[in-house]
Amino acid sequence: MEQQEKEYPLYPELSEEGKKESELLVEKFKEKLKKVAEEAIEGLYCDIIHDIESDSWQNFRNQVMDGFKNYNNRKIQNKFDFKEIRQQIYKEYRDEIIPDLNQDILEENESLQKQILQLRESLEFARNH
Repeated sequence: MEQQEKEYPLYPELSEEGKKESELLVEKFKEKLKKVAEEAIEGLYCDIIHDIESDSWQNFRNQVMDGFKNYNNRKIQNKFDFKEIRQQIYKEYRDEIIPDLNQDILEENESLQKQILQLRESLEFARNH
């Protein structure tokens, strides 16, 4: 085994010229690598960091909103919190909520009417073909 290591060394001795050439290649590679790393970091700081922050905030906001939207959470979470939220929203925005709810019902009605029309057209098309 020792004989084999001498015949095929892992790191062969280089001539002075070979050493200089390999050092020059390594330095060129380091410069290229440094440039790529700087561009990647610059892109991260300039293009991505603000998205990460806003994305994290958006994820948090969505979780909070999902908790509020599911009214059954009042049974799981603190009932007092939901009661307080409900009462405060109702007190502050009652005059706005009622017309908004009416508008929501009208929009839902229109959407359902369109769906019914589309289904009727689909059934009519299926019957004729």
